[in-house]
Amino acid sequence: MDLRKLKTLIDLVSESNISELEITEAEGKVRIVKAGLMPAATMMVAAPATAVAAPASADAAAPLATTMATPAAAAAAETGHAITSPMVGTFYRASSPGGTPLIDLGSSVKEGEPVCIIEAMKIMNEIEATQSGTVTKILCQDGQPVEFGQPLFVIE
Repeated sequence: MDLRKLKTLIDLVSESNISELEITEAEGKVRIVKAGLMPAATMMVAAPATAVAAPASADAAAPLATTMATPAAAAAAETGHAITSPMVGTFYRASSPGGTPLIDLGSSVKEGEPVCIIEAMKIMNEIEATQSGTVTKILCQDGQPVEFGQPLFVIE
């Protein structure tokens, strides 16, 4: 894929409401993800043929992680609404090391408000509240690895 085409794709993602775009062609695979804290999109290019086949098996493993995290999410949801992790990464309560946590126990949050940061592949991703309410439980420790679908907070 040539640089002009990549530049066009990056501009498209940064100017639109989509947060992720993945394109697979004969030359390889391009994935552009818009990060919450960074104004520019990031780009990953896989090598042709053999490397493209490897992510497919990782995608097949994703439903297993969702299935394993579902009972915990269901238990948390019984007492309120669980905010779950949309990705695998490292959980941080503050936007900078030693900074003030984005939310605390008992904090009132609005839908769309940032509640934590998940670092994935050296990219800091802001995780937003999916519902308005009051934080009743914080289910993860700062710096703890989290999985896709793992409950992070409970909001009532």
